[in-house]
Amino acid sequence: MCYSAQILADYRRYVRMFGAQMSIHEFARLFFERAEDNQAKIPKAMEDAFSEPQSDAEREVWASIERFRSQQTVKLEQELFKQRTRFADAERSLQTKVTKAASESKRIAQDKIDRTLERLDDLRRIDPKAADSRIFPGYYAPVMVMENGQRVVKPMRYQCRLAGKPASYDTRYPGTYNARRDSLEGFWKTLFGHSHGLVLASAFYENVPRARMEGRELAPGEKDENVRLEFRPNPPHDMLVACLWSRWSGKGEPDLLSFAAITDEPPPEVAAAGHDRCIIPIKPEHIDAWLNPGPRDLGALYAILDDRDRPFYEHRIAA
Repeated sequence: MCYSAQILADYRRYVRMFGAQMSIHEFARLFFERAEDNQAKIPKAMEDAFSEPQSDAEREVWASIERFRSQQTVKLEQELFKQRTRFADAERSLQTKVTKAASESKRIAQDKIDRTLERLDDLRRIDPKAADSRIFPGYYAPVMVMENGQRVVKPMRYQCRLAGKPASYDTRYPGTYNARRDSLEGFWKTLFGHSHGLVLASAFYENVPRARMEGRELAPGEKDENVRLEFRPNPPHDMLVACLWSRWSGKGEPDLLSFAAITDEPPPEVAAAGHDRCIIPIKPEHIDAWLNPGPRDLGALYAILDDRDRPFYEHRIAA
């Protein structure tokens, strides 16, 4: 499965590269709703794409982003005060008598202080980092779809909730951020041939057992450990990752746009690194055919998945 990916988070590049339009309404709704309930997980790079707004609509989005960041700053500063107070109390207790409880309280407080300061620095940081464009299940990403014959970019959550299903579906099926190719006409039949999308990604990340990565059996009594690998295409380029997407509506709930990346059997180099699935990047010449599918000709869609972009995936242990 594709546990994580390095995406292209700046919607403007979709516009420049593919002539796509931005669904500004959907972006505005997402950022406004997040400022109201603080629930949506959005990569920093996706926010920063609006840092120099060029229209009233974009200024509205940026205002929601700044409101959210201000709210987060207040919460983090309150947490920082709380943990510094806890640290000082523990230090005073230790000056009187050394106890395990006070020592542990001091250690925990210092850990939380360090993490809170890091999060505050991240909120205020201007210089971009690669991690700003990283998504995990539950995070939002720009997804290119087709509407009325026009390529359109919309923000969607990376974990697909099928229309008509209850919200508890997310918990019951936590792996729905990936759509296995062999289940496209089963579990995913309401979307395959109907609602297709593309996400631009420059790398993907997978969790693999260390022993499998090293191509060996576990020694007697040895416990295996998880290793997170980064896979990048060689030659380096942004991959057009094939996706399925859904618009979910629920009574008294805001609409949810969400997607899943289609995965298939891995190429030899990915399998040799210890993983059993891989994303499917399509070729640029298939963009419109993929985004404008026909449910009566699924064979043509499978042909697009077969005639995929096929770079060599180099891997390394992720930071």
